[in-house]
Amino acid sequence: MKKIMIFVGLMFFMLSASTAFATKSDPVSDKPAVPVKTENKLSEEEISHLTRRVEEIRDMDKTNLTLKEKRELRKELRMIKENVRKDSGYIYIGTGTLILIIILIIILL
Repeated sequence: MKKIMIFVGLMFFMLSASTAFATKSDPVSDKPAVPVKTENKLSEEEISHLTRRVEEIRDMDKTNLTLKEKRELRKELRMIKENVRKDSGYIYIGTGTLILIIILIIILL
């Protein structure tokens, strides 16, 4: 009897989950499911200019700067970092994913 109750409960959850995930949240939107990545390649000259600017900011004596000037420098560094990240095509792999990949490689070999 206990096995039947577990089976009925499991079937109930399985069937209810499929109908819950089948509905659309916004049926009117025409947005694509996958966002389109635009090309944003920086030239070598722009990259060297940005790296020179970062080195200038890092070598700067910031003790005499006001709080507002320091904030502006931080914002500038963040924008430079964001531009460089957009340019370089990197792939982020989480630790859980990395562990799963390693385990699959070990199992398959």
